[in-house]
Amino acid sequence: MTTTLLRTAAELHARTRAGRRAVVMTMGALHEGHATLVRTAREIAGPDGEAVVTVFVNPLQFGAGEDLDRYPRTLDADLKIAEEAGADAVFAPSVDEVYPGGEPQVRISAGPMGERLEGATRPGHFDGMLTVVAKLLHLTRPDVAFFGQKDAQQLALIRRMVRDLNFGVEIVAVPTVREADGLALSSRNRYLSARERRTALALSAALFAGRDRHAAQEALRARAREVPATQARAEALSAIGESRAAADAHAVAKAAPGNPAAVRAAARQVLDEAVRLDPPLVLDYLALVDPSDFTEIADDFTGEAVLAVAARVGTTRLIDNLPLTFGTLGAAS
Repeated sequence: MTTTLLRTAAELHARTRAGRRAVVMTMGALHEGHATLVRTAREIAGPDGEAVVTVFVNPLQFGAGEDLDRYPRTLDADLKIAEEAGADAVFAPSVDEVYPGGEPQVRISAGPMGERLEGATRPGHFDGMLTVVAKLLHLTRPDVAFFGQKDAQQLALIRRMVRDLNFGVEIVAVPTVREADGLALSSRNRYLSARERRTALALSAALFAGRDRHAAQEALRARAREVPATQARAEALSAIGESRAAADAHAVAKAAPGNPAAVRAAARQVLDEAVRLDPPLVLDYLALVDPSDFTEIADDFTGEAVLAVAARVGTTRLIDNLPLTFGTLGAAS
């Protein structure tokens, strides 16, 4: 397959297609995480459809002092990765093509959800992100668009925009791709020195610690509920080495599903230890939130949640997250 490089929306609109158009939006500097998105898009588009990758470094979503000029531009390498992953076309417009009249006077507002977590740290970021996503959806006219779960708040806001403003496109989330040591793939990982990368592993380690604590809690409650009598329940819990829970097995069985406070504490312990590393981890936030609005969940919460973290290592800012399910379904993978 030969991937076609397109610079204008007119070129893209002139293409003939019989099936669905699947779009993957990127800012370039593609890696295996992006390739996974493209392969998924290629599969969903089917033999009669087409997979299109957009490459555009959006100036609207970079704040003062952020790395717009530093952000890598690697179009030749991006084309190769996109082609190997099965993209039919790469749409790499200029700033003038996307914003022909200069910076737009009318923009999409991310609302209250856009002011939390990443939005609090990076004011205006999500307004700029949603504005360019809206523009690119209009320019590429896809039937389905794919976004990575790693940018969970971005994904949630795009889904909300598409629903609230009646965009005729399906939004599909693709799970985060990780290195063998757990570090989430990111274009910004290339900025890390070897020592900084070791420190950066604390982000995924913290998330895994929270996930493991959550899974243990859910397994304990499921085991407790299997035993009908309080005394028998206590004996069963003792048999699997849960002496503290056995002391009050009845309370454990009746407790709210999961324990968000314990999940946060397990993750926080890893992050607190990383502060003492060389170089240290500088935490922006650790949050356990409802993905519908990115507010912190209560201790009696049931349903889907996101455990999210953001931190700086040296001059590089990194984010990561894991989905969890509180309730009878247990922990999500």
